[in-house]
Amino acid sequence: MSDTLRQIPPQIPADEYPLRWRRVQQMMAAEQLDLLIAYADDRAVFGPAHARWLANFPVHFEPACIVLARSGKPMLLCGPESDQYALLAGRIHDVYILREFTHPDEDYPFSQIRSLAEVVAALVGEPRSLRRAGIAGRGLIGYDFFAALQQALPGVEWLDVETAMCNLRARKSGAEQAVIRYAYTIAEAGIAAAVAAIAPGVTEREIAAAAEAAMRHAGAEGTGIDTIVASGPNARPILGRSTFRRIEQNDLVLLTVAPRYEGYHAAIGRPVLVGSPDPQAERALEVAVQAQLACRAALRPGVEGRVVEAVGRRIVDDAGLGQYFLYSGVHSVGVIEFEPPIFGPSSSAAIAQDMVISVDIPIFNAPWGGLRIEDGYLITDSGAQPLHDTPFVIRR
Repeated sequence: MSDTLRQIPPQIPADEYPLRWRRVQQMMAAEQLDLLIAYADDRAVFGPAHARWLANFPVHFEPACIVLARSGKPMLLCGPESDQYALLAGRIHDVYILREFTHPDEDYPFSQIRSLAEVVAALVGEPRSLRRAGIAGRGLIGYDFFAALQQALPGVEWLDVETAMCNLRARKSGAEQAVIRYAYTIAEAGIAAAVAAIAPGVTEREIAAAAEAAMRHAGAEGTGIDTIVASGPNARPILGRSTFRRIEQNDLVLLTVAPRYEGYHAAIGRPVLVGSPDPQAERALEVAVQAQLACRAALRPGVEGRVVEAVGRRIVDDAGLGQYFLYSGVHSVGVIEFEPPIFGPSSSAAIAQDMVISVDIPIFNAPWGGLRIEDGYLITDSGAQPLHDTPFVIRR
């Protein structure tokens, strides 16, 4: 293990969470919200984001939500098997078991279970006094829970604040930057282990296992997306998965790793050339590297992200590969691996200092397969600082 990985890993300090609550309350005041409900669950990629950012609570098995009034401290509501872990790991001390998060066939005779109406009354008093409430994570909420919210808060006007919450997270604090830097160190370890495991006859899943073991050993708590090891025809789709396919001589092997560390992510994508793959694949790799470097040079505060994305897209298009550039490849990185703001052609969002930006140059669904070159950058006052140093061209 490197000296970097032997150091005490960076953490988000406890005193940063009350600062986040106050920022949310300032947004609530600006939007004239009396209450905010931030929902979270353990679905991959997007599910845990609000609970992790507001409470450092890694949601698992049962859903959770944070309830915050315009003043005071938040409550965390969870299922009956999560409360003690939420108290142990989280930063919110008022934790309640919510009846709406219990299973109808389970009994918990020693748990104190409250209804949503009881919890709201304890936080703000008479629910009928509330006029406007914000809801974050609305796209994750099931029908039954949203119906319970409407019943507990009759007459309330609901405002979707998902974008507003993501905007609050877009610029990273010094502690967040340190955690994300470390996540990229973990990602580099995963890429290195995967590359070392690649050889003809080895299965994709064996390579993925090597990458994930290295990342776990380095401190990863999991992944933001499933580790991608896709070879030959399996590299053609955008979201490949590892299979029992064995690497063959002259394959292109696509690697994408996205470890989660302290709730935060890093993502590195690289193709590995085994032997002598299709010359069209090697040419596409050269184009993708050129696009990546051009986007890096264009990243700076105040520039609309879609301008940066257009730089890479134009290079790929000029090379005759534009039809394979299938998605917006410039986005923020944080408690979601693919976190808004996402800087596609239809977005007017601007790059800002202290953002962490991933530039993903995608070339997929091509006759020869697919690849991505994905790198992460910290936006400084003058440009973009790379967060890792992985070679662009890797041969085995």
